[in-house]
Amino acid sequence: MSGLENKDADIVRAKHYALKLLSYRGRSEKELEERLIKKGITKSVTSSTIKYLKEIGLIDDMSLAENLKREALTAKLLSQNGAKRYIVNRGIARELADAVFFHEADADIDNAGKLVDKKLRSLRNHTSEVAKRRLYNLLTRRGYSSETIMKVFKDKNLKEEKK
Repeated sequence: MSGLENKDADIVRAKHYALKLLSYRGRSEKELEERLIKKGITKSVTSSTIKYLKEIGLIDDMSLAENLKREALTAKLLSQNGAKRYIVNRGIARELADAVFFHEADADIDNAGKLVDKKLRSLRNHTSEVAKRRLYNLLTRRGYSSETIMKVFKDKNLKEEKK
C-alpha cells in the first residue's frame, strides 16, 4: 500500500511543480518533460502528468508556437528563419514550427528595416562604415539573409562605398 501512496504523492508533486513552471511562462511538452525529469520525477509519472495537462488544455504546443512566432517577429525583430530557430530551441517540433510559418518575403524586409531604424539611433556617433558593419552583423545574427540586408541598406541609403 505504501508504494501506491508514494506514486500518488509523486503525481501530486509532479503536477504542482509543472503548474508552478507553467505559471511563469508557457512551456512546450518537451521543455516540461525535461524539467520534470531533471527534478527527479520518474518517466511514467512525468508522462502521466503531461498527458493530464494536455487534456485540460494547459499544454498546447501549436498555440505556444503561434505565441512564440508573434514574440520573435514583433518583440525580438527576428527574421522568419531566426524565429523558426527560436521556436525549435524552445522544444517545439520542427514540423509544428514549419506549420506556423508561411513565408512572407516582405515581412523580413519590414522587420529588418525596423531593427535598422532602432539601432541607427545608437550608432549615430560612429562612422558610417562602423555603423554598417555593426548593423550587418546584427542582422546576420538575427537570421536575415544577405540579400534582405542589402535591400534594407539600399532602402535606408546605407549603400557600400566603392573603394
